[in-house]
Amino acid sequence: MSEHDIQIKSPDEVKMYTRTGDKGASAIFTGERRPKDDAVFEALGTSDELSSMIGLAIAHLEDTTANSLIPRLEIIQCLLQDVGSNIATPVGSKSQAKVKRTRFDADGHYCTKLETWIDELSEGLPVHRSFILPSGGLAASTLHVARTICRRAERSLVPLMEDIDKEAFIFVNRLSDFLFIAARWVAMKQGVTEKIYVHHQGRVTEFDK
Repeated sequence: MSEHDIQIKSPDEVKMYTRTGDKGASAIFTGERRPKDDAVFEALGTSDELSSMIGLAIAHLEDTTANSLIPRLEIIQCLLQDVGSNIATPVGSKSQAKVKRTRFDADGHYCTKLETWIDELSEGLPVHRSFILPSGGLAASTLHVARTICRRAERSLVPLMEDIDKEAFIFVNRLSDFLFIAARWVAMKQGVTEKIYVHHQGRVTEFDK
């Protein structure tokens, strides 16, 4: 078949499914096929899960007093797509053109920006001497869930440290800190009191009655 024989399909003819992964393998960006339980796909899946949870947090923030956070969260979702591209393109690949195309934050700008955002959101937050429990309302709690997924995403990148840009790993590490502070900031903006950990010697619960 020549390129002249290829017909452009209408959107109605484009299939969502390809059947290429039906035997338990899939392709990364370089074209290399790997088993679907490969560490690359574990990391990609966790990054996708994280972005999805951030999307849910955005939905809970709409029409609230904390909706000014939404643009930053949307930027983070886009950056997570960039992290995924970096994961899917091992730095030692023969296709160095693709490696160059998917480099992530070589100058550390995105990580620095996250740190700036963390510092900004931290201003005025209540100081607690105890652990803060995931709480603070629906949007804040969703951001706490995103934070825990982010930690798992970070762990999933450890086996790939030799195959990804170090800045991608640092960004995910710093992102979990941002999500924690963002959750606290949202609770404060919405006037919801966070719950804190109380040692069993200082609390009365249903177990003690």
